[in-house]
Amino acid sequence: MKKVFSILAIAGLLFLGTSNAFAQEEGATVDSTNVAATEDVAKEEVVATPEVSTPEESTPKAEPTFHQILKQRFIEGGAEFMGIVLVALILGLAIAIERIIYLNMATTNTKKLVAKIDEALASGGVDAAKEICRDTKGPVASIFYQGLDRSSEGIDAAEKAVVGYGGVQMGLLEKNISWLSLFIALAPMLGFMGTVIGMIDAFDAIQVAGDINPAVVAGGIKVALLTTVFGLVVAIILQVFYNIIVAKVDSIVNKMEDASISLIDLLVKYKK
Repeated sequence: MKKVFSILAIAGLLFLGTSNAFAQEEGATVDSTNVAATEDVAKEEVVATPEVSTPEESTPKAEPTFHQILKQRFIEGGAEFMGIVLVALILGLAIAIERIIYLNMATTNTKKLVAKIDEALASGGVDAAKEICRDTKGPVASIFYQGLDRSSEGIDAAEKAVVGYGGVQMGLLEKNISWLSLFIALAPMLGFMGTVIGMIDAFDAIQVAGDINPAVVAGGIKVALLTTVFGLVVAIILQVFYNIIVAKVDSIVNKMEDASISLIDLLVKYKK
């Protein structure tokens, strides 16, 4: 449940950040509109006597920012599908951030841990080695503890415990990754669905107008292209995070297997 709450909390923060960005853009637009209206009123109140008119200086138009363009395109794409694609992006990023934090916390210096276990077994025996595993965080230390706990039953029992608990830890490392792959597949599908619906609207407009006019079909085709672009962008972003997480999991699993072999070798070495 803690992981679920953490994912929801991260998703909420990302959603609030997106909402605040849109709100700031809307506020800036409203402020610019009010300033323009105030300037127009002031110009109307100050009426100069008819004299030699001077040409007005042309004020350059401010170029829209990236956020303004993104917001405009998002609205033009339609809230039905663009909103769902945005939700998929937020939830996917929340899962990716939670997994990255968990995997970073699960990373252990296995060579240093094996050296400590070796020294503990040589000086204090299995109990001292188990104490080191209790004080060390991460899946490798948990696997070592299970193997050391079963070492009194023989090397075979310790090896089975290491293999069995290693599978459990691997499942914890790969948890929620399937949901991330779901959002990667879902985002472009939603974009393609918006494309199909936009094309249907365009053909409906042609049927109503009774003539193929670019101005008639431009709106539907524009919506179709925008939903596809946003869906593909979301899928690309989440795919990058997915590959990073998978590579991190593979690295931790390889270290777990190597360290487990080293533990069994140590148990054989110090077996009495």
